Amino acid sequence: MSIPDSIRIIRPDSFDTGTSQTAGSQRFAAVTRSNGIVTGLWGGLFFIAPGARVDVHHHGAQETIAYVLEGVSHLRWGQHGEFSGLARPGDFLHVPPWLPHMEINPSPDTPVRWVVVRSTPEPIVINLPTNIWDDPDGANPDRPARG
Repeated sequence: MSIPDSIRIIRPDSFDTGTSQTAGSQRFAAVTRSNGIVTGLWGGLFFIAPGARVDVHHHGAQETIAYVLEGVSHLRWGQHGEFSGLARPGDFLHVPPWLPHMEINPSPDTPVRWVVVRSTPEPIVINLPTNIWDDPDGANPDRPARG
């Protein structure tokens, strides 16, 4: 087994916003091959502006782990958006491969910030049609919660 040359420190001014994006959010790539890092993972930050709703999407064959730094996220997931839950600061999330999901920031003044790690070195973001769910705005409060 070879030993890596060095620990890499990636400063915010090196983050890449040219990574795959979904309407309603912004992703910043930090630990990436495009930053010259030999890795099998992708790591970065995910932001949702106050009051914003992220379109329904999935990440293909990638698994995603996220840690909530700031804000509360209303998450919806499932083939029809039939499940929901809230993620708060200090929570970890695991998003399985191929799972359609969306994030909503219900706060009028606090952004949502997550640290995100993906299971492959290139981010996969597959944005789905906005009408894929009957209730795309998440207005149905009777939806069962999990997690």
